[in-house]
Amino acid sequence: MTLYTNLAELLGERIEQGLYRPGDRLPSVRALSQEHGVSLSTVQQAYRHLEDRGLAQPKPKSGYFVPQGRNKPALPKISRAPQRPVDISQWDQVLEQIAFAPRNDFIQLGRGRPDIDSPTLKPLLRSLSRLSRKQDLQTLTYGSIHGDQRLREQVARLAVGSGCQLSFEDIVITTGCHEALSAAIRAICAPGDIVAVDSPSFHGVMQALKGFGMKALELPTDPITGINLKALELALEQWPIKAIQLTPTCNNPLGYIMPDANKRALLALAQRHDVAIIEDDVYGELAYHYPRPRTIKSYDDDGRVLLCSSFSKTLAPGFRVGWIAPGRYLDQVLHMKYMSTGATAQLPQLALAEYLEGGHYEPHLRRMRAQYARGLDQMNDWVSRYFPASVRVSRPQGGFMLWVEMPEGFDSQRLNRELAAYKVQIAPGSIFSAAGKYRNCLRMNYASRHSAEVEAAVRKVGETVAAMLQEPGGARD
Repeated sequence: MTLYTNLAELLGERIEQGLYRPGDRLPSVRALSQEHGVSLSTVQQAYRHLEDRGLAQPKPKSGYFVPQGRNKPALPKISRAPQRPVDISQWDQVLEQIAFAPRNDFIQLGRGRPDIDSPTLKPLLRSLSRLSRKQDLQTLTYGSIHGDQRLREQVARLAVGSGCQLSFEDIVITTGCHEALSAAIRAICAPGDIVAVDSPSFHGVMQALKGFGMKALELPTDPITGINLKALELALEQWPIKAIQLTPTCNNPLGYIMPDANKRALLALAQRHDVAIIEDDVYGELAYHYPRPRTIKSYDDDGRVLLCSSFSKTLAPGFRVGWIAPGRYLDQVLHMKYMSTGATAQLPQLALAEYLEGGHYEPHLRRMRAQYARGLDQMNDWVSRYFPASVRVSRPQGGFMLWVEMPEGFDSQRLNRELAAYKVQIAPGSIFSAAGKYRNCLRMNYASRHSAEVEAAVRKVGETVAAMLQEPGGARD
C-alpha cells in the first residue's frame, strides 16, 4: 500500500470503531504529518481518500470532521444455535439461488460474485487467450492431480502473507474452493459423523455435509469476533465431533475477522480434543486493512488444519481454480479429489500462473479492496436510507457481503418471491443454517461499483421489507 492509503486505513478503522464520533474534529493535517513522519501532501491525500469513502468531511478553515449521521444500526444478535447435531435442510432454497443464470436485466444482490469488470483483469484474459491458441500438449491434456507446479509455487508465495510457510508440495490445486472444502470433509469424516460449524455459515458447506450424510452442529457466533469458544469446548466434550469447519477471516456472511488470540485458542482446543480444522480462507485476501490477517493454519504445528481457498472471490469465479493445503491429510485429500474430478483443467491454471508471475495480482487486490470498502460505505448508506430503522446490520471487515437482520417473524424467503416481480434477488438467511434458522435475515452483495440500477434495487428491497413489516403479523416483537 502507499503511505497515504495506509494512513487512510488507520484513520478509517478508528472512525469505524467509534474512537471518533459523528461531529468530532479529526486530527489536523500538520499533527498527523508530525505523528506519522509523512509529508503534508500525504496526509491531505489520505483525507481525500476518506472523503471519497464518506468517512471525513472538510470544513473551510476548520479542518476535517466525522460526518454527522454516521450513527450505525445495531449489530445482528449473537446467534443462539441449538447445541445438538442436526440434519441439513434448505437444498431447495439453495438450488433456487444457484440455478439462476446471470442476466443483464436482473439485479442479483444475493450471489457471492466479485466485480469482474476491473481493468486489472485484462492481463489474465490476455494470457488465457494466448494460451488457448497454442493447442499444445500442456494445455490440452490431463495435468498432474496435484496441479500445475508453477501455480502451486505462486500459491505458496502468496500464503506467506497470511503467516504460512508452505512449499508447493504442500498444496493441491482444486476445481474451486468448493471442491477443496468437499475433499477436506470427505478426507476426515464418514457418513453419520458430526462437523461443528459457525452459524450462520456458508451454504455450500451445509449442502456438502447433507450430500455426504453428515450432521452439522451449529455454534453460537458473535458478529464481530466469530464462534463462541466456550460453546465449542462444551460441544467437544459432549459430542464426538470429527472436524470444525469455519471461515474465520472476512467471514461469509457476517464479514467478521476472528481475533488472533481466538484463532490460537481454537487451535489449542482442536489439539486437546484431537479434531481437524477445515479453514475456509476464500475471502482472506480481501481484508480492508493491511497486512492481511493471519490464518489459523499459520499457527498449526501438527498438520491438523486443512486450509482451503481459491481465486473465485479475488479474481473471477468462472476460472474454477482453488487450492488446499491439507497438512497431514494430503494422501486422503488426493484420493477424494481423484474420486471427484481427477486433475483440474490445465488452461486456467497456466493462465493464472502467468498472471501471478507477472506481478499483476497484488495491484488487482489493492484496487478491489479499496472498491469493496467504498462499496460497504455506500451499501450502509443505502440501508440506512431505505430500510426500516428496526433492522440490524453486520460490520464487515473485508469481502463484499452485508448481513441484514429484520425483526423476529420476518420471512426473507417470501421477500425474495416478492422481489422477483421487480427483477431483484437477495439471499434469504435460512440457507446459511443447517436447521433453517435466520429466516428473518438476508445477505446482499456490494461488490459492484455504484450505479443507479443497483441503488434502485436496494431501495426496492428496503421498501418491500418495510411494507411486509407493516402487514398484520408481519413480524413479532
